[in-house]
Amino acid sequence: MKTLRNLFAIVGLFAVLAVGALFYHVFSATRDFDPDAFNLYQEFAAKLLETGDLADAFVWAVPVAEGVEVEDVKDSMKSLAVERNFLFVAESPFYKQAEAVTGEKFRHVAFMQFCDVRVGIAMLNHNNAYSAFMPCVISVVEHEDGSLWLYSMNMDFLIHGARELPPELKASALKVRRAMRDLMEGAAAGDF
Repeated sequence: MKTLRNLFAIVGLFAVLAVGALFYHVFSATRDFDPDAFNLYQEFAAKLLETGDLADAFVWAVPVAEGVEVEDVKDSMKSLAVERNFLFVAESPFYKQAEAVTGEKFRHVAFMQFCDVRVGIAMLNHNNAYSAFMPCVISVVEHEDGSLWLYSMNMDFLIHGARELPPELKASALKVRRAMRDLMEGAAAGDF
């Protein structure tokens, strides 16, 4: 009995040491994280548990107001981009490619690409991996029920998701984030 008690005490000691080491390692590794990182991941986890889909947890989704047509949404985004000195780079009409490949009509899905070149240069000078997220994309998606939605990657993961960006770069990235949200929300409402 005494041996068993001592064995449990040793196992308990190792468990406490392991948890302590894990806590220290996590604290050390996240010490330089953006102050908003933990709130961001908490929201991400909640959305992931709610939807059960990783893609839903990583994007912004904005419904387009009823009566606002596809071309109005696209024209609105282009107009709002100009007002914000945000460059419209290109439109990729996925639905046309889908129709060409399958020979069947496909619902409207298009990728609208935007960029702030100066911020892009700064991001690349900070870390070349940011090139994988450029240019910024807003997808115009017609759902199966005919409703329109706008989707974009949640840029907060790039801005707040890990080690804090240098102050000037963070301010520039937040400017791009605001522009993307303005484009999505304005176009969804049919603003010009």
